[in-house]
Amino acid sequence: MDIVHVGVIPPYHLNACKLFINAKKNVLCEKSLAMNTKELKEILDSAKKNNVFLMEAVWTRFFQASVEIRNLLAQEYIGEVKMVRADYSLPLLHMSRSDQKDLSEGALLGLGIYCLQFISMVYKGEKPESIQARGVCLETGVDETVAVILKYSKNRMATFTCSAGVELHSEAIIIGTEGKIQVLSPMWCPTSIIVDRKETEYPIPERCLSLNFTYSTGKRYEVEEVRQCLLKGLKESPVTPHAYTLLLAEMGDEVRRQVEVVYSQDCQ
Repeated sequence: MDIVHVGVIPPYHLNACKLFINAKKNVLCEKSLAMNTKELKEILDSAKKNNVFLMEAVWTRFFQASVEIRNLLAQEYIGEVKMVRADYSLPLLHMSRSDQKDLSEGALLGLGIYCLQFISMVYKGEKPESIQARGVCLETGVDETVAVILKYSKNRMATFTCSAGVELHSEAIIIGTEGKIQVLSPMWCPTSIIVDRKETEYPIPERCLSLNFTYSTGKRYEVEEVRQCLLKGLKESPVTPHAYTLLLAEMGDEVRRQVEVVYSQDCQ
């Protein structure tokens, strides 16, 4: 066995990951890798101690459209980035566990992480100078809708909204001093971007079997990244290194603090 894919719901990621890591198994774990920064550090420390590969499965970063976005940013094609906006909303409240605090990761950890990772990718893992967040929570304490403003150095900004209560256009845009890059819906598994008013499509591989979700074949890009990392003997992916994962967790914790979302894992 080369690697274990942990796909249980996030509240059980800590125990599941440590079970396999302590058995000296490489791990690809679905997002969010942990419920908070404390749990994440425990998992990262365990992976380091056991000298195994560990990666958070934020598949967005491995789509061909995301690769092209990083190339354009590296070339400074749109000049200096001044503003980033991302939105991801999907009605999930009909799901049996969506309003149960002990079983749900809420709008932020379930949907907002895609927005956070996109902003983090654009700003190359830089930590924001300030975070302002507002949100609406269900009676059970689960966050339904969250809106966030992030301020970065050199007067650069980013904003995102995520909601599990409504369905909106889930798109993203990067605005620079010399142009912009627009990521069309679905931004969490991007297949089309607009640059210089020209749309370019990056179709995902065709499916040969019946799948539960429309874009499931896009997982191939993430799997290939893991394969290449293992062949090279790496313990983390250079595309989504542990430092990025830790930054996302830290930003998520601050947003939850301001929105007043507290999980049982925060009290342990």
